[in-house]
Amino acid sequence: MIRPFNFSGLPSRVLFGSGTIANVAQEIRNLGGQRAFVISTAGRLQQASMLCVQLHGMLAGSFPGAVMHTPADVTERALEELTEVRGDCLVAIGGGSAIGLSKALALRTDLPQLVLPTTYAGSEATSILGETTAGQKTTLRDARVLPETVIYDVNLTLELPDQVTATSGLNAMAHAVEALYAQDRNPLISTLACRALDLLVAGLPELRRTPRDQQVRGDVLYAAWLCGLSLHSVGMSLHHKVCHVLGGAFQLPHAETHAVMLPYSVQYNEAAVPDLLAPLAYATQRQSAAQGLYALGQTLAIPRGLKAIGMAYDSLDRAASLITEKPYWNPTLVSYEPIRAMLEHAWHGTAP
Repeated sequence: MIRPFNFSGLPSRVLFGSGTIANVAQEIRNLGGQRAFVISTAGRLQQASMLCVQLHGMLAGSFPGAVMHTPADVTERALEELTEVRGDCLVAIGGGSAIGLSKALALRTDLPQLVLPTTYAGSEATSILGETTAGQKTTLRDARVLPETVIYDVNLTLELPDQVTATSGLNAMAHAVEALYAQDRNPLISTLACRALDLLVAGLPELRRTPRDQQVRGDVLYAAWLCGLSLHSVGMSLHHKVCHVLGGAFQLPHAETHAVMLPYSVQYNEAAVPDLLAPLAYATQRQSAAQGLYALGQTLAIPRGLKAIGMAYDSLDRAASLITEKPYWNPTLVSYEPIRAMLEHAWHGTAP
């Protein structure tokens, strides 16, 4: 018998394909926009500049200053520029940093958003916003931050470096993994999450061999969308709490933190929900999901351990305290000593 569940569909419009960036101007008009405000990181300035040229008469201004973890002071600077140029539509091109800033501006202005993801973060498919103020990252769910239109253009991902592909893909995978054992899981999202995991486990290693394979890039981008839908539709647990703390309080890089921590977060929970994580163990062809994720990370040559991405050893005690202060719902009890032990394990980067 299927356990009782609730499900609400996603109201976003999604365009998926290759060359779909050509539809940007028309999609802005569909949103009622005439003065687009383009958002990107400095690293995506070239793609953002090409987009600005494409928009020509519809461009109000641009802000290439998005950064990780959506700091409130950056949002305030962007809001000043948006107000000054009288933008009536937000257009973000990039990964989670650009899309996060767009969401933060939408929360404050209620302007419509069109986003063009260039990584596999999945933020574009959710009504979740994470913001950082005074070193503390908090998250909220609000319908105002869900982008009205998402344009997935596989061509925008063809030049992604190996490391960005790997860590971004594992970041997406984290959403699907935690959807499998979410407190409010449902059979539809579980099915989508399993499909996403299958595609990512197969696709990410293949992209190390053939990084410009458009078919595989399309499969992985589609999987990232499914992961984003999972993140939007059900609650997340320990892994996301850990990554929010490590990113907000210690400024660790977002995707890399997800990639490094995922095997250890899963190991923390696997004994409590082995049946729910069995599809991941099967997909990775390992006896346990945690071992499978660790082996996948080795194949993708991601940084090995929190030490490798800049976490100071003497910060582990404080991190464990922050993680256990206001824990998310989790299938295993979240308490200081086992969390501190998990962080120690993750800092060294040794196998589960």
